[in-house]
Amino acid sequence: MSETTLTLVQFLRHGLDPVPELAALRAEQPVSPLVIPNGPTAWLVTGYREVRSVLGDAETFSNDFANLAGAGGPSEDQDPGGLGMSDPPKHTRLRRMLMPEFTAKRLRALEPRITEVVEGCLDDMVAARGSSDQVDLVGTFAMPIPALVICELLGVPDDERADFQRISNNRFEISLGALGGGIDAVNEAVEYLGGLVARQRAQPGDGLLGHLVREHGDNLTDRELAGLADGLLTGGHDTTASMLALGTVMLLEDPELHAAALDPDRVGPLVDELLRYISVVQVAFPRFARHDTEIGGQKVGAGDMVVCSLSGANRDPELGSEMEKVDPGRSVAPHVAFGYGIHHCVGAQLARREMAIAYPALLRRFPSLRLAVPSGELSYRPFSIVYGVTTLPVTW
Repeated sequence: MSETTLTLVQFLRHGLDPVPELAALRAEQPVSPLVIPNGPTAWLVTGYREVRSVLGDAETFSNDFANLAGAGGPSEDQDPGGLGMSDPPKHTRLRRMLMPEFTAKRLRALEPRITEVVEGCLDDMVAARGSSDQVDLVGTFAMPIPALVICELLGVPDDERADFQRISNNRFEISLGALGGGIDAVNEAVEYLGGLVARQRAQPGDGLLGHLVREHGDNLTDRELAGLADGLLTGGHDTTASMLALGTVMLLEDPELHAAALDPDRVGPLVDELLRYISVVQVAFPRFARHDTEIGGQKVGAGDMVVCSLSGANRDPELGSEMEKVDPGRSVAPHVAFGYGIHHCVGAQLARREMAIAYPALLRRFPSLRLAVPSGELSYRPFSIVYGVTTLPVTW
């Protein structure tokens, strides 16, 4: 395998499937050198067991944003804050404050509003189609649903939600070829969220930010609150949007999966299997070794960067048999689509509920829904951390 391929293999796919080179690398060398031009010594981890060992060991591997700055990445003043790239004890303190906002009781209370959002987007699909024969499911359904749910969660005022959706969409136009624009989008998002935090500080609302201000306001700075909000945006918008779009592709191409999505008893396991199989978040935030260590028998030096391939780990036969197929009835080891360890996605259950509500609602509203172009002609994002399609033309 060439150095160029090794640098990019964790981002390459054929349709929804990681390229075969990733599986070959996992089988032959699950911890392998990762070539980053002008970057630090780095390792790509592709095996399920090895990925969990890295993500589950916060004492050996640091997640702090400052490591990226020290490795020649974005400067520390571009740190968006939040949970995603922080270490204990800061991470422990912030997560302890945030977790009560994601209890089963809180999420159940949000479900009627999620249903309203989904139904509103289905109405928008009808309006967008008009007299034409197709509509873009990404722009009318997949992207607005998580954006509006996050608005509801955070307490974004109604008159700011259109602008919030625009900022949310821009926030994730990040690929290996557009990092500069990505940083600008991050800064715009953080600036907006900072203003939202200031308004919530002055007059706390009923959303998550208002709850945090009332319960922990004296122990949270505005920067920390904005960072938590940005983390929810990072983890909950584009990832869920990509799953809604790519999952729909699979439901429309496979009658058995289509039927499972319409079955209340099967849709939950189906969602979890689609999460494993598609693995829209292709790699976890990079870790940095705090000291010399070993991963899967490979020596890793202090300061080395470690990149975990979630898409590679989730197809590992270590989980069970026939991981290259989708089987919503299977029983396997827990997947790592939401990460693992202390950085396991705090909004994982919210994302699952959004999909379990949205998929069947879409198929019931449009029983004859189908792709408007062959699936082989869909345009996927190249080299993207969060995998997805740029557009998804559908008709009914």
